This record gives sequence, C-alpha cells and structure tokens, in this order.
Amino acid sequence: MHVGRAALSFVLAVSLAACGGGGSSSTPPTAGGGTPAPTPPPVSTACSVRAQQDFADAVLNEWYLFPDLLAAANPANFNSVQSFLDARVAPARAQGRDQGFTFATSIAEETALINSGSSAGFGIRLAFDNAARRVFVVEAYEGANGLAAGLDRGSEITAIGTSSASLQSVSSLMASGGAQAVVNALGPSTAGTARVLRFVQPGGATIESNITKTDFALDPISNRYGAQILNDGGRRVGYLNLRTFIVADAAAQLRQAYGQFAAQGVTELIIDLRYNGGGLVSVAETMGDLMGQGRTGQVFSRTVLRPSKASENTTRTFRAETNAIAPTRIAFITTEASASASELVINAMLPYIGNNIALIGTDTSGKPVGQFAFDQAECDLRVRAVTFQTVNANGQGDYFFGLGPFVPNTCRAGDDITRPFGDPQEASTAVALDFLAGRSCTAFGATASAAGENGANAGQRTRAGLDLPDRAMLQPREPNRAQFDIPGLF
Repeated sequence: MHVGRAALSFVLAVSLAACGGGGSSSTPPTAGGGTPAPTPPPVSTACSVRAQQDFADAVLNEWYLFPDLLAAANPANFNSVQSFLDARVAPARAQGRDQGFTFATSIAEETALINSGSSAGFGIRLAFDNAARRVFVVEAYEGANGLAAGLDRGSEITAIGTSSASLQSVSSLMASGGAQAVVNALGPSTAGTARVLRFVQPGGATIESNITKTDFALDPISNRYGAQILNDGGRRVGYLNLRTFIVADAAAQLRQAYGQFAAQGVTELIIDLRYNGGGLVSVAETMGDLMGQGRTGQVFSRTVLRPSKASENTTRTFRAETNAIAPTRIAFITTEASASASELVINAMLPYIGNNIALIGTDTSGKPVGQFAFDQAECDLRVRAVTFQTVNANGQGDYFFGLGPFVPNTCRAGDDITRPFGDPQEASTAVALDFLAGRSCTAFGATASAAGENGANAGQRTRAGLDLPDRAMLQPREPNRAQFDIPGLF
C-alpha cells in the first residue's frame, strides 16, 4: 500500500507506508496442436473485486477522518469498489462531511492527468439550466477542437448527434433523460470520438459542425484572459483566472502571473475561481506563497488527521517566492463549483487580509477536507479517502457548507456568460471591482451553513436567495479523473 497526501487529488512523492501482494499469470498454450491443452492454473484473486474491496476497507478502518461515521457494509453485496466505499461513508455523506470525496480511481489515469496536464474531449466546459432544458458553453480551451469550431463562452448547444441526420435537440434529451442524457449523447471522453453539434453563438449565428474529440492541454491559466491588469478609474487591479489546481504546471504559470502583478506594483486582486474544483495542495501552497510577501515563516495552513493519526499532523508556513506580492484587498469570485484547494487558499488568507477580503458571486462548495492516496499498485487501484482537515492560522476550518459565513464580506453577483472572463462589465468582475473600490454591494444573505442544513439544500437555498439563474456544471454520473477536478469538462 502506498500512501500519499492529497486535497482532492495530490500525490505526495514520498510514501508513508508500503505493503501489498502480488499476482501470477501464465501464457496460454498455442491452439491447434495435436494434444489436449493442459488445465490452466487458477486465476489469481489478487485483483478480484473482493480483494480490492478488502483493500479499501482496510484503508477506511485505519485512516478515515471520521471513524464514527463509517457504516458497516458487506462487500459481497456490492459489485464494485466505489459502490462499497459509498455504502461505508454514507453516514458522513448524510452529514455533509464527505460529498463524494472518497472514491476509487486509476493510478495511471490520475498520474497522467497531473503530469501531462491533458485530457481527451472537445475542450469545452458545459453548464445546464435544468428548468429551461438548455446547455451552455461557459469556457473553452485554447488549442482544442471545440474553440476551433466556434464554441466559446456563451455559446448554446441546441442539438447533438452522430451525424446531421441523427441530431436530437438538447431540450428533448433533457426531457427524456435529464442532464445525463446530454452527457450520453456527447459520447465517451476518448480521442477520435466525433459528434455533430448544432450551436448558437453569443452573437446569434447558428452553426452546425462535426467535431472530433482529441487530446488537448488543460492549461491552468488561459493565455487569452487568465492574467490581466485592469484599469478601474486609474487604479490598477490584478485579475487572475485559475481554471484548476490539478495540473502540476499551474505553479509555474502562477509564478509568471504574479510576476506581472509585482512588476506593475499591484496590491489589489480579483482572483476568479468560479469553476475551480480544486486539485493539488502544493499548487495552493505556492499560490499562498505568492501572496505572502513579508509573511515568510508564518502559518499558511495546518493539516489535522483523526486522533489516532495525530503524529501525521503538519503545519505549512509561507515560503519566500521571488514574485510574491503583499495584497491589501482581495475579491475572490466563487460559485458552488469552487471547491477544495480553491477554498483552502481563501481560508488561509483570512487571518492576514481581514476585512479586506470578499467572496463575489455565490457561496463555495464546502470542502475543508482532503484525501490521501492509497495505492494497490498491482491492480492499478488508487483509493482516495478523506483523511484530513485543513484549518487556517486561526484554527478555522469548519466550512462544510461553504465559506460564506466565515468571510467578512460577501457580494452577490451573476455569472454573465455573454461576456469574456475579466471583462470589467461582466457581472461578477464588475461587482468585484466595486468591492475593491469601496463601493457597496448586496451580501449573499441567509445561507444553509448558518441554518445547519445539508449540502443539497444549501445549493438550492443559495440560488433561490440570490435570485440567480439555476445553472449548474454538467457532470456525468461517473466523471473521469479530469472531470472530477474540472467540473463541466467535455
């Protein structure tokens, strides 16, 4: 068993422990001979579903952060590792403490995602309006076939098919099978998959295009809008849009972006994490360091495990970075898709920015916990189990239903997909500029966190209370590794 630290999906280079079994294989005899084939040896059970379930069970029993919230479950009643894990952590999920954060994945797939920073697809991120039965592109990746075909932020996909003759309207798909029917129509996330998409661009043009899924780079910071310096009445404001923390190269791109801010003397920031589902803790820590000028050696965050594993608790302090700045005011643009490492950065900065920090948009997801990676290498199985909670320098870290109640300022704002990210007239960006300039805004209002409601109701209450469009990221029932960290990716 190989164990690595993660907040959502971070693999530590050094294993904390190692154990595990082996398997056997044999080459079958050549067919067509004159003598009967010998009876083959019994198939190894080292990687049977039951063996993998037993491995997962041992992980939870020893390491799970909430041992009192584990349910008894008979592995024989489940046909997969994931369904068994879901049953065991059901009590924690019911309390909103493990909202799908404990899961099984492929070692090879996750390692490739982190190291290569690429995925197969159209290179777009989608959101849907369930009531109106509509699907929109909210972001498009440079260098991918989706953008090349004309799909960009604000485009509406109206029909999907394997050919022009087989096009089905998005409205009819959602009427018959909900959002998952749209996911199914888009096809598997494998290179070479082709679909005909009919879509309407923001300007009103309708296009029908045959688009093939290919491998594309999950560039963490867009070269179109990712890092900008906005002029707000003569004030220079740094705008940063970070798509994901999961790609290791994000740290280098952050250093470059903050280098631009440092060179221009920027101290006020808009950090756009509206669709950022989290990723590597190491990238979150680098981002903190880049906002930690003058704070070297002070506490950035603390990692706290269950009492029986308290010896593994750690404290991360700010480290010196050449391009670091000392921000005076920060406006974080967030939505319910902002989770994990995104929330870690915001929470870690609260003790240092104080009343000069705000959430803009809607409340965050609510994930103050992280996972270690437990590997059964011979089976290509990685169990991501919730094993620790992160708290800031003041010991705060109980934002299981969103950061809103813990941040001194919140400003409600819409997600205006008709305008590019970073456009000063885009709804959330405009409100962020208002906050930084000291202009008034409307707070989030009552949240489910304050009322103690569960995670599902929290999302409904937030949207209703803000009178904002009921638009959510489109996610498969069983997202691939990239989709887990980058919501809405196709």
